[in-house]
Amino acid sequence: MGEEPLVRWDWIGRNWPGIQDLLVDHVIMAILPVVLGLLIALPLGLAGARWRVLYQPTVSLMNVVYSLPSLAVFIVLIPITGLAERATVIVPLTFYSLAVLIPSVVDGLAAVPGHVRQSAVAMGFGPTRRLLQVELPIAVPVVLAGLRVATVSSISLVSVGALIGRGGLGYLFIDGWQRQFPTPIVVGIVLVVVLAVFADGLLVLAQRLLTPWARARRTT
Repeated sequence: MGEEPLVRWDWIGRNWPGIQDLLVDHVIMAILPVVLGLLIALPLGLAGARWRVLYQPTVSLMNVVYSLPSLAVFIVLIPITGLAERATVIVPLTFYSLAVLIPSVVDGLAAVPGHVRQSAVAMGFGPTRRLLQVELPIAVPVVLAGLRVATVSSISLVSVGALIGRGGLGYLFIDGWQRQFPTPIVVGIVLVVVLAVFADGLLVLAQRLLTPWARARRTT
């Protein structure tokens, strides 16, 4: 018998519908925590930027959560969310995203020059209008930098959920390892990397669209 090839293209062709299902499941469990994390991080980051006394305790708590091994957190959540449920993966990944996004929001708002805020006040901008039309647009590059890190990390960490029965493309790693069959492992790695690169590219594009003044400054 010949040595098993690294990639069996016939296996990929036969199992492609199942691989697509795993890919969709992976995308949902990776992106939803980042979206939820951003929705929560924006008000928490705004509060931390306005009242710095709240910032350090919040970040310290998130850092403790971020330091917890993801597999251990998944196992702890099983009695609450149920085995093989998406929530078992989504909940801890949301907290991991918060640990990255809250400092990004605070740092982005802190990067707004004081004279810009003063100019907005002099032009009659109220606090809400100043936040939406001045401060947040200027903070976009810093916030999106954190969002890129959180997104790529989330895409990677979802695979660990396969050890408890809910890991999207991570199932391919478990399947390949158990059968000593490299093709599923290679397919899983390639798709996770492609997904991470694609998501990161979309966020880079979003940053360019949301900060047209930055492009104009580079071209002058």
